[in-house]
Amino acid sequence: MLPIYDQKSRIKLVVLAGALLIAAATVIYTNILVGRLSEREQQQIDLYAKAQRYIISTEEETNLVFVQEQIIDANTTIPIIFTDDQGNIQGTKNIDLPKGMSEEASIKFLRERIEKMKAQHPPIVVEYAAGLRNYIYYQDSVLLTQLRYYPLVQLAIIACLGVIAYFAFSYSRRAEQNRVWVGLAKETAHQLGTPLSSLMAWHTYLKESERFRDEPIVEELGKDVRRLEIITERFSNIGSVPVLKDENILQVTQNAIAYLQSRVSKKVVFKIETSLPTHTPAKLNIPLFDWVIENICKNAIDAMDGRGSITIHLRRPARNKSQVAIDITDTGKGISKSKIDRVFLPGYTTKKRGWGLGLALAKRIIENYHQGRLFVKWSELGKGTTFRIILNGE
Repeated sequence: MLPIYDQKSRIKLVVLAGALLIAAATVIYTNILVGRLSEREQQQIDLYAKAQRYIISTEEETNLVFVQEQIIDANTTIPIIFTDDQGNIQGTKNIDLPKGMSEEASIKFLRERIEKMKAQHPPIVVEYAAGLRNYIYYQDSVLLTQLRYYPLVQLAIIACLGVIAYFAFSYSRRAEQNRVWVGLAKETAHQLGTPLSSLMAWHTYLKESERFRDEPIVEELGKDVRRLEIITERFSNIGSVPVLKDENILQVTQNAIAYLQSRVSKKVVFKIETSLPTHTPAKLNIPLFDWVIENICKNAIDAMDGRGSITIHLRRPARNKSQVAIDITDTGKGISKSKIDRVFLPGYTTKKRGWGLGLALAKRIIENYHQGRLFVKWSELGKGTTFRIILNGE
């Protein structure tokens, strides 16, 4: 069975691919515009150079006025620096020098500007009579520069909007999941309340009856009634903030396994090992923690087809000695590497029957309510799996 959110993951990929296509089309189109505008500015500078040559070489005053006004003065955007063949600066256009700058500093500033202009475009040579030459250095106008960086700014904005949308979607999805979890848990606790009250009354009646005095079945019935009370309490705790207490982690684990062991196949062997001092505490809520152990062990029993061993080892994790690690290892079928990241997703199951909520619920209890971690530490097909629970210590 596929995880319930697989389809939404595909939709997100489609949306991402669409956004990338739009961004790519925008960049390509903008680059085309930049190329055309750059060619136009190149033509404008060539015309500007020809106009300069014409003004120097002609004596017709009428034409000079037309060229000066319509061509040379018309350039109000492209920065230009004139030099002679010795590199001496003869004039500038569309370049604003910083106020209060000395003549020496101004020349230095303009020479540095010339180097930047050379990096963008080769200078235009203006030849006059008698072999004289002037050079026109220029660079892209402010408009063209802005247009060059426009796609990058647009991509950054799209990326920011994408990140915001992703987190908004994720938050919305988590909120929806939380409402489903809480609603389901509260309704389950409510539904269990009525039959549980009746069972408690029947157990009291049987326990006080002379007919059933010393009957083992009455004691076992009492254990199951208490178990139902614990289950009801578990569901009631979902959606509320559970109380975490310093509990003896070894004792709590032993109690959880003892109850489970008497109700599963005798072909399943449970082992509890510890590298911790006997009375090592961990911060936990016993009903919820028992639920996690139960879900992981039942999942392991299914993976072993009801035959094999489950080993629980208590230890200190290598990275944080103030925490407690509980490793639960089974001898089941194992999990393929491609599926390890999916086993905690709601709805994921390899069984023909089942909702695929056990491990998802266990992870939620450990990470949301105990501020700990639950993950697959090791798994190999045909050999087994180890789940690790990390809880905060004292």
